[in-house]
Amino acid sequence: MTFEDIKALVTDQLGDDCILVTDTAASPQAFYIEPLRLSDTMQFLHENDQLYFDSLSCISALDNGVESGTMELAYNLYSIPFDHHLMVKVTLDRKAPKISSLTSIWRTADWHEREAFDLMGITFEGHPYLRRILMPADWEGHPLRKDYEEQTYYRGVKVKY
Repeated sequence: MTFEDIKALVTDQLGDDCILVTDTAASPQAFYIEPLRLSDTMQFLHENDQLYFDSLSCISALDNGVESGTMELAYNLYSIPFDHHLMVKVTLDRKAPKISSLTSIWRTADWHEREAFDLMGITFEGHPYLRRILMPADWEGHPLRKDYEEQTYYRGVKVKY
């Protein structure tokens, strides 16, 4: 099934307004959707008999910077039985980045969402146990944000060398 076939199935089922923009230069090819449509769209991609995206391979978070005021999430999906690849992207408000958790659809979302929360400060609503996964629980800030300023001391130890 081609990218255009997948796009047609999504728009036929969820409406023409579901897909905002396509990115055919991405690898795999991608489309942007409204953040509020994420859960419904992903549930459809997972449950549809012709698509069956049974694997959430990765969630990548991108900070577009203070000037743009946005962050992005890119979800890489794979259908093992059909060998389909797809990327679904959403754009979030940088000041209060939040989106629905996908842990109820794919268990692998648990680790990826916690990583994006820890390093970028994105909140995943409905996540069963959203907490830091790489940084200490009492670490200040989110180290992969473009405007992150490293704390001078952590528990009495100088951080910067």
